[in-house]
Formats: sequence, structure tokens, C-alpha cells
Amino acid sequence: MAARRARRRSVLGVIGFAALSYGAAAIGTLAMRGRGRPKGLWYRLLRKPSYQPPAAVFGPVWTILYGTIAYSGWKIWKAERSTARTAALGMWGVQLVLNGAWTPLFFGARRPRLALLDIIALDLAAAGYTAVARRVDVPAARAVVPYLGWLGFATVLNSRIVAETPSALLR
Repeated sequence: MAARRARRRSVLGVIGFAALSYGAAAIGTLAMRGRGRPKGLWYRLLRKPSYQPPAAVFGPVWTILYGTIAYSGWKIWKAERSTARTAALGMWGVQLVLNGAWTPLFFGARRPRLALLDIIALDLAAAGYTAVARRVDVPAARAVVPYLGWLGFATVLNSRIVAETPSALLR
């Protein structure tokens, strides 16, 4: 009976972490509808670096990354209670909030400069999460390494857009 309860709790936990992670993605998707669309005029007018991937790449990449974020958070949540576990879960939440804020800032509000500040904070929060998570569960920390790499690349893209686009488009 206890094993069944533990399994049920674990399944509910993984569903919860997946819902939180993909919920952050859904916020971004909603922010891109209407005036913030990547195919819209405002976005097309931004000066993007030549190494920016096609728009079709971002959806599949982020779908996978949100899965790894959820898996990592769930693994930490399942770990034995400790100060490090509590800190890691807190940092997991902070990085997810910052992640969820970037797309509405960049696309919805059309504020690439503010989005750049957000993604820099996100880089720090995700790196901090990974460092603390490593003390709790090494596979959980390793699961988000591709996320860290993609965030670094996204930060470079955001910074190049801010640097190369006329100020009138940046607000």
C-alpha cells in the first residue's frame, strides 16, 4: 500500500513539473499571437545575426528543453529532503518564471532590451540551479546542461538584435 502511494505521488509529481514547464511555454506561445508574431512586420524589421536559426527550429528545440527542465525539477523534488534540495527547487522556480517572462517581454511587449536583462538573469538563475541541483542529484543537473547551452546562444542572439537594430524599433 505504501509503495502504491509513493508511485502515485511520483506520477502526480512528474505531471505537475511537466505542467509547470510546458505552462511557461504556453505563456510564450500566447504572447506571440497577434502583434508579437515572429512572422509579423515588427520582428522582420529587427536586425538579426546571420547565424540565427530559422523560426521553425525554435519550437522543437524548446519542446525538448522544457521536457528536460521538467525532468530535472521532478528528480530534485523526489530526492531526500535537505537544505540543498529546498534551495534547488526554489531556484528551479525562479529560472522558470524568468524563462516564462522572456517571450512576453520580447515579442508581446516588443521590448528586446528588457528581454535581454531578463535572459541574463535567467542565465544566472539556471546556472545557479544547476550548481545546487548537482549537490542533490547529478543526473538532474546534467539534464539541464543543453538548456544552459541554448540559453547562452539565445542570450547572444538577443544581445546582437539589441546592438544591431535601430533604437526606434527597440523601445
